[in-house]
Amino acid sequence: MDRNPTGKPVSLEEVFNPRGVAVVGVSAPAAGGGGFSFGGLVVLSLIKAGFPAVYPINPKYPEILGIRCYPNLLAVPGPVDHVVVNIPAESCLALLDECAAKGVRSVHFFTAGFGESGEEDRAALERAMLDKARDGGFRIIGPNCIGLFVPGRRVANSIDIPLDPGPVAFVTQSGGHAQILPKSSGPRGIRFSKVVSYGNALDVNECELLEYFAGDDETEIIAAYVEGVRDGEGFARALAEAARRKPVIVYKGGKTEAGLRAALGHTASMTSSVAVFEALCRQTNAIQVDHLDEMIDVLTALRFAHPLPAGAGAAMIGAGGGPAVLGSDELERAGLSVPRLLREVQEELKRHLPIAGSIFTNPVDTLNLIDPRAIDVALRTVGSSPDIHMLVYHLGFHPVGSWGMGRFSARTFLDPVTAVIRAARDAVGKPVLIALRPPEDLEGMKEFLAAQEAFVAAGLPVFHSLRGLAGAMSRIAEWKRRKDHTTSISS
Repeated sequence: MDRNPTGKPVSLEEVFNPRGVAVVGVSAPAAGGGGFSFGGLVVLSLIKAGFPAVYPINPKYPEILGIRCYPNLLAVPGPVDHVVVNIPAESCLALLDECAAKGVRSVHFFTAGFGESGEEDRAALERAMLDKARDGGFRIIGPNCIGLFVPGRRVANSIDIPLDPGPVAFVTQSGGHAQILPKSSGPRGIRFSKVVSYGNALDVNECELLEYFAGDDETEIIAAYVEGVRDGEGFARALAEAARRKPVIVYKGGKTEAGLRAALGHTASMTSSVAVFEALCRQTNAIQVDHLDEMIDVLTALRFAHPLPAGAGAAMIGAGGGPAVLGSDELERAGLSVPRLLREVQEELKRHLPIAGSIFTNPVDTLNLIDPRAIDVALRTVGSSPDIHMLVYHLGFHPVGSWGMGRFSARTFLDPVTAVIRAARDAVGKPVLIALRPPEDLEGMKEFLAAQEAFVAAGLPVFHSLRGLAGAMSRIAEWKRRKDHTTSISS
């Protein structure tokens, strides 16, 4: 950690809590509202988020988006703790002199065209920038990234992202992933404490960020997208400590030859051996995922599949023989077990559910498992089995789709079903997972979104496919097994 001229440490805590944000290189939108630059998007995002002190910087304009625009940083009357840079790389060194004079704490470079270009003079420019930052007592985020999203402080870099804070931190070299993950996971109920896109990692890097979030009281789960690291030993230590204290989900980019080339051109990252990286994740008990959708599924499981399962035994209930077969294959293929239900459990189910055309062995498939009373009986009865550790309720024919003819409204279906699922979950002490497959038609999608919203509002984990559910829960079961084993040894 560098120090400013006063000798006070420049901490990430200060970086994440700016009093004023300046956006350098912002341009006015063209006639009709088009032609927005990234700087303009950040100014708009900060205004919409309600950040109290936003300062556009560009000598060409007296105002931007209805607020005063300043010719340079030194003209800003209030404190500027964080600067977002969207100017050509060649102009950056002079700007950093202004940052030092203004007493800035952190500078985020959206600007690209540095070390990732492969040109030596651009890499030398990065080194000169880092020297300026160290002499001036501020931190650099990037370059070549979209920087910070801190919803609790109303620091935003994109619009239409949920602004209510939550317990997930996301550390990512990719700016695109930093925007996609909060937007895509938002409807599933995932909310973030902080999201940091750090790009080329000239100064602030994945090691320091992992160390910070391991001790951050606002963060309970850490997710990370990493293409490559410069300090392998430091990363191993930081990952081990973070994973010891909190669940850590890691998506490693650049596993194929084409991916390696893309990572080098994207953030100048020389990626490590895939085998070494996977071994490190196993040793530290970090949860490794293979794509962003899987990261969302695992986050959903960690946030809402409570209590976390004590083992890998799964039972599935729902309507539809084909989906039941498909689901059984998906669960076992992912590494979960689908044990045959005990005879006494099957007999109890037959006492309450229709027998004709039904399956009671596991999965449980019968025609009235869209009825709240039948769902309640099935979950409580199956959940009493000691070798069942999680319960999957699947809507195989998408009964909230347009073919439902209005029968699956909030009053007749969603409200009572969410109520009985929560009650059954609490009674058996095992997680209930919802497999809710998106439909193909527009009317069905409207009802699907309403159903998803109802389940998420009830604190239930929603998955968009049985395959995604199975993969996520298999990873969670293995992670918890390793965690419990380590805890028992240490105690």
